[in-house]
Amino acid sequence: MNLQDFMGIMAEVEFYYLFRDIFASLDRRDVGFVKAADLDRILCGVRDLISDDTRVFLRDCYDHTIQIMDLLETYRDMSVSMLDIYLSSISNRMNEIMRVLTIIATIFIPLTFIVGVYGMNFGNNGKSPWAMPELNWYYGYPLLWLLMIGVAVGMLIYFWRKRWL
Repeated sequence: MNLQDFMGIMAEVEFYYLFRDIFASLDRRDVGFVKAADLDRILCGVRDLISDDTRVFLRDCYDHTIQIMDLLETYRDMSVSMLDIYLSSISNRMNEIMRVLTIIATIFIPLTFIVGVYGMNFGNNGKSPWAMPELNWYYGYPLLWLLMIGVAVGMLIYFWRKRWL
C-alpha cells in the first residue's frame, strides 16, 4: 500500500478528522494535547487497515516528530534568548552614548547662556543703570573667558567626583 492509497482510505474513515486536527495543531506548535493514547486510539480505530509493522512504524514516526518538535522549541527559545542578549547589549551601548552626550550638553548649556547674554550688544552708554559695565572694562573679555572655562572645569570635576565620567 502506498501513501496515496493510505490517504484515500483515511479520507473515508471518521478518524481522518482527528488526524487533520493533530496535524493542524502541529502547525500551531501546540503539541501538548497529542498523547500516545490518542495515537493508540487512532490506530485501534483503523486496526484492520494498518498492519502491525506499519503501526510500529507510525508510533516510531510519532516519537520522532515529538522529539523534533521539542528540539525546535528548544532552538526557538535559545534564539529568542540570544536576540534578547543582543538587544540588551545594544541598549547598554546606546545608554553609554546618551550619557556622554548628556554630559556634553550639560557643560555647554551654561556656556551658551553666558555667550548669549554677552552677545546681545548692550553697551554701557551711561543712560541706564542696568547696562553691562563689564563690556567697557579693560579685562572684561579675559574675565569672561575665565568664567566660562571655570564653569566648564567645575562641571567636569563635579561629574568626575560623581563617577559619571
